[in-house]
Amino acid sequence: MTLPSKKLIVAIDGPVGSGKSTLARRVAEMLEYVYVDTGAMYRALALKALRRKLSPNDADARELVDLAQQTRIDLRAEEAGQRFFLDGEDVTMEIRTPEVSQAASKIAVNPGVRHVLVAEQRRAGQQGGVVMEGRDIGSVVFPDAQLKIFLTASPEVRAERRWREHEQKGDAIDLQKTLEEIRERDRRDLERSTSPLVRARDAVVVDSTAMDPEEVARLVVMLASGNATAHTAK
Repeated sequence: MTLPSKKLIVAIDGPVGSGKSTLARRVAEMLEYVYVDTGAMYRALALKALRRKLSPNDADARELVDLAQQTRIDLRAEEAGQRFFLDGEDVTMEIRTPEVSQAASKIAVNPGVRHVLVAEQRRAGQQGGVVMEGRDIGSVVFPDAQLKIFLTASPEVRAERRWREHEQKGDAIDLQKTLEEIRERDRRDLERSTSPLVRARDAVVVDSTAMDPEEVARLVVMLASGNATAHTAK
């Protein structure tokens, strides 16, 4: 497979549990790009808010905006994989709990918090050669990204994937409850007033319900190669 010579911004959006992180990591590896997990930024901030006993439920809470402005979040690529640091502390494992995940989805509706973190995301990807995934990368963070993917799957398949993911970590969670949380998370992401989950007009929709992760990754790399060729020819 021929890799694109032009360093692109690859934006991957989609609902929770659709496989965005797995896809973004694999595509970044295949393209030899940097992978930026924007969801981890919100998770890290949510972890800090929970530690400070701040409620994530207030969508306009100034305390959360102040917290975001005073927080340093670093993503570092290491041999064992990407690590996430909150004010210098490695919180890679702590930010993956169900409690932090739920808190992050609530904090993410705060316009001030999103403003702070979107600025950080833009700085991280502005030079190109990045694969960035989240809920609004193609629509808000990088509306001019050369390749936009909207990855989706049925709620049932997404719930099962999330359930298996926690099961492998030894976390005991209920599959039906997970499905209910997925549907509630979808509703919250779609209805929030700031940067709701939407498919960018020029995004390629990929339904991963019946696809193997490697198949999806190869499809995206193929699209990236064709996209880079088209931009170079212009």
